[in-house]
Amino acid sequence: MNKTNEKRDVFVAIADPTRRKLIRILANTDELPLHELTPHFHMGRTAISKHLMILREANLVTNRKSGRETKYRLNPEPLQEVRDWLSFYEQFWSERAAILKNMLEE
Repeated sequence: MNKTNEKRDVFVAIADPTRRKLIRILANTDELPLHELTPHFHMGRTAISKHLMILREANLVTNRKSGRETKYRLNPEPLQEVRDWLSFYEQFWSERAAILKNMLEE
């Protein structure tokens, strides 16, 4: 990401399985500090922090300071872009399945 404060692409942010798992964990809770997120992965806090930074740059995660720790929360709004993109393919495959069903019934 460059220094002009451009937002990271949401598709790039969710491309990594670790970041998708972070999103899933945060979706099931209000907010969590880093030390509670780290045990879900086979990597250290520094690596998880880097993944969280990418999610923050894509606006998928927000954070707030609480004493000495930072707590992270999912912001699901940018996922709407992914859902909108996927909806085209959902319709595409539904139409193809209907065509195949008609062909098999003939």
